[in-house]
Amino acid sequence: MIERLELLRQRYNEINEELLKPEVLSDFNVQKKLSKEKGSIEDVVFKYEEFIKLNNDIKELKGLVNDPEMHEIASEELTIKNNDLEKLTKEIEILLLPKDENDGKDIIMEIRGAAGGDEANIFAGDLFRMYNKYAEKNGWIIEVNHDVEGTSGGFSQIECSIKGKNVYSKLKFESGVHRVQRVPETETQGRIHTSTATVLIMPEVEDVEVEINPDDIRVDVYRSSGKGGQGVNTTDSAVRITHIPTGIVVTCQNERSQIKNKERAMVVLKSRIYDSLQQQQNKEIDSTRKNSIGSGDRSEKIRTYNYPQNRVTDHRINFSIMELDRVMEGNLDPIIDALITEDQRRKLEGNE
Repeated sequence: MIERLELLRQRYNEINEELLKPEVLSDFNVQKKLSKEKGSIEDVVFKYEEFIKLNNDIKELKGLVNDPEMHEIASEELTIKNNDLEKLTKEIEILLLPKDENDGKDIIMEIRGAAGGDEANIFAGDLFRMYNKYAEKNGWIIEVNHDVEGTSGGFSQIECSIKGKNVYSKLKFESGVHRVQRVPETETQGRIHTSTATVLIMPEVEDVEVEINPDDIRVDVYRSSGKGGQGVNTTDSAVRITHIPTGIVVTCQNERSQIKNKERAMVVLKSRIYDSLQQQQNKEIDSTRKNSIGSGDRSEKIRTYNYPQNRVTDHRINFSIMELDRVMEGNLDPIIDALITEDQRRKLEGNE
C-alpha cells in the first residue's frame, strides 16, 4: 500500500509541475486532462500526507512513553493516535479501491410506470419528484428530455438529464424495479395496492466513447405534444432518432428548437448504446457481478416504499428506514450512503 501511495504522491507533484508549464497553460485539452487526473488522486494523496504525519507523531510518543514524567500523558495520547491511524488506514484502503470510470459523470435517468396501471404512473411521478428534490439538495441541474404524462397524473414515462458533481456515483444503484404499497386515491374501500415503476440510470458519455455512423441512424421530426410553452407544439421541433443496428429509439421534444432537440437526443442515444454495451460486459464477467450490489438485472426488484408503515426497504442490502415521508422529500442520503458503504465493504473483501 505504501508503494502505491508513494507513486501517487510522486505523480501528483509531477502534475502540479506540468500545469505550470507554458505549453500546458496554452493547451486547454491538456490542461483539462491533467486537472481531471489530479482531482482523481488528490484525496488519497492528502490522506497519505496525514498518514505520514500521524506515524511520525506515534514514533515520538513511543519515545516519551519510557519517560517517567511523561508516561501517563504519552500513553493516553498514543492510544488516541493509534485509533486515528487505524481509522485513517481504512479510509485510505477505500480510496485505493478501483474506481468506477463513470463515477464523475452526469447521467440520463428514465422512469416508467410499470405494473399497476394509473397508480404505477402516479408512483413514477412521485419518484421523479423525489429525485428532483434530491438533485436540488445536491446543487445538481435536471433537464427533462421527454415525458409522457399518465391519464390520472404522474408519468407513464419520463426521461431527464441530471448534471452536477459525482451524479453517477450517487445514483448508480437506483436502477431497477421500485415497488410501492399504499392505498391509492381512487380506492374507495381503503385497500392497500401494490404497484411498480422502473428506474434506469445511464452515465452520459462523451463523443470519444461512442462513435455512431450517420448511415446507421434514422431521424424523424414531428410536432411536439403536451406541455412545453407557447409555440412548442406549433412547429415540427420534436425529434425521434432510431439506431438501426440496435433498434434503440430516442425521443426529445422539450426544447423549442429542432436542432437542440436533435443534439440532446444524440447524447441520450450515445448513452443508451454505451449502457447496452456495459450491461453485456457485466453479464459476461460473472465474478464482478457476484461481488456487486444486486444482480445488475434491470428487472430486479430493488426497493419497497411502504406508506402505511412509513418504511423504505432496500432488498439488496436488507436495509430499512422508517422515514418514508422524508425520503420522498428528497432525503435519500441514508439509503444511498448505506449502498455505497456496502459496495465498498464487498470490494474490500473481494480484494482480500
